[in-house]
Amino acid sequence: MDVAAAETAYLPPVRDPQPAVDVAAAETAYLPPVRDAQPAVDVAAAETAYLPPVRDPQPAVDVAAAETAYLPPVRDAQPAVDVAAAETAYLPPVRDPRSVAGAGAAEAREAAPQAAGGPGAEWSPPTLGGNTVRAVDPAQARAEGRSPIIDPGPQSAILTAALGLLLAGAAALGPYALVLPLIALQGLTAAGWFRLNGMWPARQGIALAFAGALVADGAVLAVDGTYGPGAIIGTLGVWVLLTLVLQLRSHADPDERMYGLMASVASAALAIACAGFLAADWAAVSTGAAAVAVAVFARALPLPTAPSVGVSLAAAAGAGIAVGGLVGLGAGGALVGLAAGVCALVGLRVAAYDYPSKFVHMTAGVALPLAAAAPVVYLIGRVVG
Repeated sequence: MDVAAAETAYLPPVRDPQPAVDVAAAETAYLPPVRDAQPAVDVAAAETAYLPPVRDPQPAVDVAAAETAYLPPVRDAQPAVDVAAAETAYLPPVRDPRSVAGAGAAEAREAAPQAAGGPGAEWSPPTLGGNTVRAVDPAQARAEGRSPIIDPGPQSAILTAALGLLLAGAAALGPYALVLPLIALQGLTAAGWFRLNGMWPARQGIALAFAGALVADGAVLAVDGTYGPGAIIGTLGVWVLLTLVLQLRSHADPDERMYGLMASVASAALAIACAGFLAADWAAVSTGAAAVAVAVFARALPLPTAPSVGVSLAAAAGAGIAVGGLVGLGAGGALVGLAAGVCALVGLRVAAYDYPSKFVHMTAGVALPLAAAAPVVYLIGRVVG
């Protein structure tokens, strides 16, 4: 037993199994130690330490709010009305219901001429009640199928007839008696023409035209009856030149100066042309003025348009025959009366153009029928006299 031990003395000693494990552990001493599952999570967290931390869903809303911090805040529906009101703060305020009701009543009255004249009427026929409305926009009337023509009506017709009868009676008394109603006619003509053209106030133009009419009256009375037309034409030429010079001195816009020039020249021409009653024979003046008075009054009767025109011309010719027979014109009075009646209807048509106001009807509607007939009365009177 001792010999066997000696023979095996150089062999490594037999070790138990437990130390073998220690040898393996020693051989793997330089390897990283084995960690449990829980520390592995910590290692992963350490490796991702520089990444942004994971946030829960609720803070994500806060992040979005922070990112939109410079955007305008969201407003509710009610403040939006206030913003809209602030944006329209410079618009004109809303009028009270009474003004709106008045505008609605005016629109209802504007439709009255169309109802009176029928759907296809070119202009409304005259009525006994006269014209008491004024449309504010002729273009709107045209768009709605209505005519922008409104006849002056019976009130202005009565005034025209009264003024015509005054002229007819004053002409029989003499030229100086005729001047008084003639001056009234010239003043109405000057003022009415400016207002008919939409130029009001135009005191300087009206005063200039009226002054020209007075100068023409004085010139006709100062010269012999044969030179009466020359005095009227000379005054008209001087006044046209004077009006042109005054308009050139105006500082208004070129278009406005042109409108003013045309209105001033036309007003002065019509007012000066009324002096033809002074230059004409008194018998022709009486006949023509009476014919105009009758024609205008007949035109104001509530008749359809075509029959009304025919009745007016027939009445003017009849008045010319009646008055012409009294003053010595005979059958020539019918021609004077018919020509004066045509001029009267033309004057009424001009005064009814483009929705004129009541003031136009009481000035231009009264004066234009007589003013348009003055040159014709002089010419036809010379022919038949």
